[in-house]
Amino acid sequence: METKQLAAIRIKGMVNTNRRIEDTLSMLRLYRRNYCAVAPDTHIIVGMLKKAKDCITWGEIDNDTFKMLVEKRGEEFKGTEKDSKNKIEYNDFAVIDNKKIKKYFRLNSPKKGFGRKGLKHTFKEGGALGYRGSAINDLIKRMI
Repeated sequence: METKQLAAIRIKGMVNTNRRIEDTLSMLRLYRRNYCAVAPDTHIIVGMLKKAKDCITWGEIDNDTFKMLVEKRGEEFKGTEKDSKNKIEYNDFAVIDNKKIKKYFRLNSPKKGFGRKGLKHTFKEGGALGYRGSAINDLIKRMI
């Protein structure tokens, strides 16, 4: 049984963002605008996504979209796995098909825009922010 995965995309930039929300976004590896991160569907991750709901959009990603995202936008991790004294192990990558892939993806701006009301309204109101369910797959395909 496969666990569900959530994809989160940062919509708003870094200027005038609350420090706590900025810390949450960096923990999710959403460093800049149009970055996408895929994480497991746990209550901890969902709480982090809800905290940063005014800067991001998220939803459940299917396997086909995830494979396309890894093929076209996956960057190979080329850093070291351990520190110089071999005491600390770093896990800033995911192993997919025996390749170490970074846990975040840099995407383009979406073709035909985010929504009819833009970046300041929620997805339910016709904008881009917040939870969008399985409609995240269409947005990711437009951004690849």
